[in-house]
Amino acid sequence: MIDKIGYKPLTLVGSAAVNNSDGTGASNVAKSFGAFLNGAIDDLNRQQSTVDQLNQQFVKGELSDVHQLTIASEKASLGLQVAVQVRNKVIEAYQEIMRMQV
Repeated sequence: MIDKIGYKPLTLVGSAAVNNSDGTGASNVAKSFGAFLNGAIDDLNRQQSTVDQLNQQFVKGELSDVHQLTIASEKASLGLQVAVQVRNKVIEAYQEIMRMQV
């Protein structure tokens, strides 16, 4: 069965300002961001595993609907492209911060 593609906005932090009165400090934001990244990488890994399983089924002749393989493959490919672009932006931001003079 084809999964429904939906728009799910991600809420990482409630506000951009760090407010210590409600317990969201820099360490908490870093932990939640790390957990978000770990979850995203796990999802990407799961998508790739699904594509690998579908490829095996296709090769064995067990897959009746080739569209599932194509859609899963494109989802995994787009997920990887997004991950690479996010990585590039993070590295670019880090380099920009390192160039700042204090």
